[in-house]
Amino acid sequence: MSVASPCINVCRMDAAGALCVGCLRTLDEIARWSRATDDDRRAILAAVDRRRAEHDPVGAEFRGDCDL
Repeated sequence: MSVASPCINVCRMDAAGALCVGCLRTLDEIARWSRATDDDRRAILAAVDRRRAEHDPVGAEFRGDCDL
C-alpha cells in the first residue's frame, strides 16, 4: 500500500515561503512527493511530524480545518 499524502488542500506557503501551512512540507518535498519511494515518503512525513511539534506544540496553529 502506498503512503498517503499529508496534503489537506490548504495549499499556501507561510509568510517566509518555507512551509505549506496545510501540510507543513517544503516546496522541495511537495515537488518530490509524486516520484518518491514509500521510504522517502515516510521520511518526509517524519520531518512533517517534527515540524508540527516544533512550530505548533499545542496542535492548533497549522490546522487548515479551523479558523484560528
